[in-house]
Amino acid sequence: MTAAREDRSSPRVVPRGRSGTGWHAQDLADRTRDRTATLNQLLLASVVFVLGVLVALGSFRGDLVLFFAGVVLVIVVTGATFVVPWNTIPYGWVAVVPALDIVAITMMQVAAPTSALGLLWIFPTTWIAGGFGLVGLLGVIFAIAGIISVLNALSDEELTYQTLLLPLVLFAVAATSHLNSRRSDAQRMLLAKQSQLLRSVLARTRRQEQVVTEVLDAVDFGIVRIDPDGRVAVTNDAHGRLQQAQEPDDSAQAAFRDDGTTRLPPDELPVERARRGEAFDDQVVWFGDDPEERRALTITARRLTDPDGEDAGAVVVSRDITVELNALRARDDLVASVSHELRTPLTSILGYLDLAIENPEIPEAVRANLDIAERNAERLLRIVADILAASSSSSSSIEASLTPQLVDAQDVVRSAAESAVPRAGMRAITIDTTGLEPAPVWADPLRLRQVVDNLVSNAIAYNKDGGTVFVGTTTDGLWSWVLVRDTGVGISDADRSRLFQRYYKAGAERRAGTGLGLAITRDIVRAHGGEIGLHSAPGVGTTFVVKLPAVAGERTPT
Repeated sequence: MTAAREDRSSPRVVPRGRSGTGWHAQDLADRTRDRTATLNQLLLASVVFVLGVLVALGSFRGDLVLFFAGVVLVIVVTGATFVVPWNTIPYGWVAVVPALDIVAITMMQVAAPTSALGLLWIFPTTWIAGGFGLVGLLGVIFAIAGIISVLNALSDEELTYQTLLLPLVLFAVAATSHLNSRRSDAQRMLLAKQSQLLRSVLARTRRQEQVVTEVLDAVDFGIVRIDPDGRVAVTNDAHGRLQQAQEPDDSAQAAFRDDGTTRLPPDELPVERARRGEAFDDQVVWFGDDPEERRALTITARRLTDPDGEDAGAVVVSRDITVELNALRARDDLVASVSHELRTPLTSILGYLDLAIENPEIPEAVRANLDIAERNAERLLRIVADILAASSSSSSSIEASLTPQLVDAQDVVRSAAESAVPRAGMRAITIDTTGLEPAPVWADPLRLRQVVDNLVSNAIAYNKDGGTVFVGTTTDGLWSWVLVRDTGVGISDADRSRLFQRYYKAGAERRAGTGLGLAITRDIVRAHGGEIGLHSAPGVGTTFVVKLPAVAGERTPT
């Protein structure tokens, strides 16, 4: 809207109306016509006035009356340029002024034929040839040629080189003035078109900016555009209520990590990280002093580059996921409650099954059925235990239950591999333990065994019949690594990004299980201060690498 108002109010730039036949009616709007006529005439009048003073003070060989008549005519015409409103009459009438100047100069030249007063014709000649197009150029050439021809005819002197020089000079000046004027008009037209184009582009850009702003304000996620120097350049309405919370100042709301309880340092706020040049995905931050009204945001930062490949700042996108996280927490609480209620009767069932199996009076056929019931009850109890472990709100609860000590990961992995041999043998899968080396770790032996059991179990479940599971351990003194590699179906890119999510089962077959094993494994590893990574390719196999501290107190930086 602003651009449109500026476009309507700006003065129109129009050509002087010069064409092969005349001028245009639009020239009535030329605001510079008064000034042009006045300046051109004042310049000639100044020169003529000085000549008149010199003639009056010195000797003059010629018709003094005719000379001063020409001077008076120039002065009168000059006065008329101040009086006549040239902007309100057609542009062609302005030509009367230089035409009268030619007459006045002719009178002065006739008054002194041997003088060089004819050079004054340069002033009106330049004006007409430059200001009235091709018609003006041809008109002034014929007029000067006619006047000089008549004057030469009336003169008794023979034509000489000096006599022909004046018309040639006037013709050259007229042609040069005309060409310069045409070039100036062309440049003016080009500038006018460019100005119009720039106004159009500016208006279109403003409309696009308004549309983008309306779209950004309509979405329910916050957007912050950060300049290369760290200044916040653009924010939308959705981010407005969060902007103060993400700025490290005295009025900012309290910020907490993804657990909702650990205070987040000011230099780890998402906007501050983006200003330092960091790029990150899905950083979860809780904002708010009141735990009951605290809001959770997932924040992503992306670096931007200009066409030259230079850093152009960053864009930070934040989304409110409070409802989602509260729903997940409520689900975990419900699952934990149900699982806890199931654990007691399952334990009782297993106890009575053990008593029944140990009874020597039970027939063998019944004992076999009881063995099957016992195995399934134990499996159900393990599932319940996994659900209870995964229902923790964070890995901090696992960390609190750890009793770490210095153990050899080689022994733990070897024991887990030997326990898995019967299950692997059912599908002719070989477990290769030749990669085991002494590797001390500072860990809870039971939890470490749980990690290895989960990884080896997955390596067998997702392997091919007749395949191989490689296990290995190594250390560098500060850190130790546990490796589990299979020759199975591999993991697709789509599954890889969600592999450690709770209740997610990878693979098109969606094999039996709870989808909790890898989530629990990662929580246990992180609780020890380590990290777990994977490398996989569909059809080739999968490798899991667990990194754990070899000495007490060492932790992987997050």
